[in-house]
Amino acid sequence: MGPTQLKSMGLGFAAGLGVAVSAAVGRKVVTAAKVGQGHPLKHRALDLASGLIQPKYPLEAMSTYLNGLHMYADEMGRQVEASHFCIHLRHDLHQCVIFDRNAPDARLIGIEYITTEERFLSLPEDEKRLWHSHHYEVKSGVLAAPGVPELAEHAYFMDLVTTYGKTFHTWQYDRDDFPYGIPQLMMGLTGDGQADQELIRQRDSRLGLSTAHQRASRADIPTPEVAPGANPWESGRTFQTRLEEMDFKR
Repeated sequence: MGPTQLKSMGLGFAAGLGVAVSAAVGRKVVTAAKVGQGHPLKHRALDLASGLIQPKYPLEAMSTYLNGLHMYADEMGRQVEASHFCIHLRHDLHQCVIFDRNAPDARLIGIEYITTEERFLSLPEDEKRLWHSHHYEVKSGVLAAPGVPELAEHAYFMDLVTTYGKTFHTWQYDRDDFPYGIPQLMMGLTGDGQADQELIRQRDSRLGLSTAHQRASRADIPTPEVAPGANPWESGRTFQTRLEEMDFKR
């Protein structure tokens, strides 16, 4: 390869990089403008400047987007859509922030930690009762990775089907348009007949998904045996957080 070709390749790479950077900056500007509607001009300017200048490494590292349903640990009828944005922090731990949808003005509604079966089995018994299995969410097609090619999604869920999650929602957005109260423990679905089908229909329509197709495409994924201690609500007794007043320690 001659100097002219190398120079052309270098210019092409630089041009491509410039286009990518410009696109990223453009997205930040558009997002800031959309979210900032109605805010004072000073706040809008500060938000835009910080969005362009400040590095946000934890957010930039979140590479996986998953969409599914969560139910409140003490009430199966209260199910909400949850958009997860996750990073594979360690070999046995993912951490996710959860929003009500994938949009610039989405509401931050909670967090989830995801661990391997091996690590889950080593947890104290009291700790296990805060966790739920992912076997049904994966096998049923309720849990999705929107936009990911089917082959890649299938490989990802082959790993995820044996994992366990601990989830708390900080915003009960199914009841209030403000984050009232304390974090609530959430659980995952574990069997047919539990999911709110209208919620799934709306989700599929909006995101261009087919839960039925996803279920069929994952039929060959082995169903793991759920470890004792997870999904405590299945016993008829459950756990939920509450606010308790106590003496302040100095």
